[in-house]
Amino acid sequence: MSNTPKALTIAGSDSGGGAGIQADLKTFQELGAYGMSVITAVTAQNTKGVQNIHAIPVEMVVDQLKSIADDLRPEALKTGMLFSAEIIEAVSSLIQEYKWANVVVDPVMIAKGGAELLKKDAIEALKKHLLPLADILTPNIPEAEQLTGRKIEDKQGREDAAKFLHGLGAKQIVIKGGHLPYENEPVDLYYDGEQLIEFEGKRIETSQTHGTGCTFAAAITAELAVGKSPIEAVETAKAFIQEAISVPLHLGSGHGPTNHWAYRRKYQ
Repeated sequence: MSNTPKALTIAGSDSGGGAGIQADLKTFQELGAYGMSVITAVTAQNTKGVQNIHAIPVEMVVDQLKSIADDLRPEALKTGMLFSAEIIEAVSSLIQEYKWANVVVDPVMIAKGGAELLKKDAIEALKKHLLPLADILTPNIPEAEQLTGRKIEDKQGREDAAKFLHGLGAKQIVIKGGHLPYENEPVDLYYDGEQLIEFEGKRIETSQTHGTGCTFAAAITAELAVGKSPIEAVETAKAFIQEAISVPLHLGSGHGPTNHWAYRRKYQ
């Protein structure tokens, strides 16, 4: 039996390669985890935006999950774009059935260009079925506002949101701070029901940020798969995405992708 750590992404496909399963698999590879995928939707997408979305039939999503469970048990998994309540319910049910651990939930709702990646009626399904299974939940500020129904305008508001989300069942929460205009530097807030920890970063003025949320959550997932603690995983993910943004690839004419090999070239 191989000791190779395995990480699974359950998310949408980005034809431009900057976000979704493409970003996840690149990140897994960079951090030493064997990557597997369950595709929930196919998007026609580039740096300028999302041109079309085709949801994968829920039966096919289920079959992909069953194929992995039958042969390749992941040490950690992440969910990204799930698109519909039906897919959320099916995925949540199978995560429970297979007793998979180290579940990272990235509650993807809106693309960088503004396209809706989660139907509005699916938000309640996400809160009811998937959040209670989340070992780590990684919303940005707009996503945290959608999940809590509260406006987050300051540090206290973010702490209150983290505690609210913990009350919905998520064991640990990392609320990303990049969308907060009142902070000069992006500060991510971690909460596990007891301690509040701030992870500071450096704000970089750039449009090369497509897929940052996917990549951050994928880095946490990969680190959990290789045996790191949740806090260690978040620390590495923060450093990974900082480097990925700092050394841009300058691809396309819109919101360009991050550089997934920048961290390895600096630290390994």
